[in-house]
Amino acid sequence: GTCEFLLADSGEFFFLEMNTRIQVEHPVTELVYGVDLVREQLRIARGLPMTVPAGPLEPGGWAIECRITSEDSANGLLPSAGVIRSLVVPTGEGVRWDSGVVAGSEVTLFYDSMLAKLIVHAADRASAIARMRDALDRLLVVGVATNVAFQRRLLAHPDFVSGAIDIQFLDRHPELLAPVEVESPPLAVALAAILLEERRRADRRAAGEAAAARPSRWGAAAQSSGPA
Repeated sequence: GTCEFLLADSGEFFFLEMNTRIQVEHPVTELVYGVDLVREQLRIARGLPMTVPAGPLEPGGWAIECRITSEDSANGLLPSAGVIRSLVVPTGEGVRWDSGVVAGSEVTLFYDSMLAKLIVHAADRASAIARMRDALDRLLVVGVATNVAFQRRLLAHPDFVSGAIDIQFLDRHPELLAPVEVESPPLAVALAAILLEERRRADRRAAGEAAAARPSRWGAAAQSSGPA
């Protein structure tokens, strides 16, 4: 489970709640502590011992998670619906992508708006912010509006970079949520991504049709041996 607290200006901690379930942000804990929490839960459910080393765990580095949602950054984060025409996911050292959607997935207004979680891990907070900004720049979602542009603005804000943030941060900086001109990759890049995905789909279809047309070993043996 997860315990949540609030930190006051006085330095006091106030207990909020205890969530007896895996949290959306659990990848942050996993990357910092090197523990697969979901695997450990499944092992416990099967009656198996945990594989976590005994004793207190030592954190290593810094992790940041961005929830990628179908909320329009250019229109006050209003929900967006449609079909994901193309999806280019960032990869590389310290970059993790947890998602339930792929190119071709339909996004409706009837379910939670979260499409994926983009998580990065680095040696310190400044490096993690830089890695996340790079990952967001390389992320491309075509077909539905997302909150990626808002995430980029947030991570570039001087107060966020310096760590001067609290639960009133967005109240003090409403410009981060204000409707702005759409921040999207050049049209040529988006079209190229769509064409690349269409080419990949065509290649997969062609490979499947070729495999279906290829005779089985039994059929080939029967043809080579002729009539009995």
